[in-house]
Amino acid sequence: MSWIWTIIIGGIAGWLAGRVMRGNGFGIIVDIIVGLIGGWLGGWLFGVLGLHLGNGILGSLIVAFIGAVVLIWLIRLIKPN
Repeated sequence: MSWIWTIIIGGIAGWLAGRVMRGNGFGIIVDIIVGLIGGWLGGWLFGVLGLHLGNGILGSLIVAFIGAVVLIWLIRLIKPN
């Protein structure tokens, strides 16, 4: 059941990051992928910085969203539109 929550949180985080960084989402599949990778990246960044938002859904969503925003920003640095 946790993998379903992971996909849901990743999708929401990816969609939100796409809206913030681009104005629209990327499509459900890419939003989920961006959110999942962003969740991993955000978890790593928060760990390096010594920050902890808790183990709840909201904390996971915030970490995944921030990670997804950073991921989109890094992609745009490498490959501008």
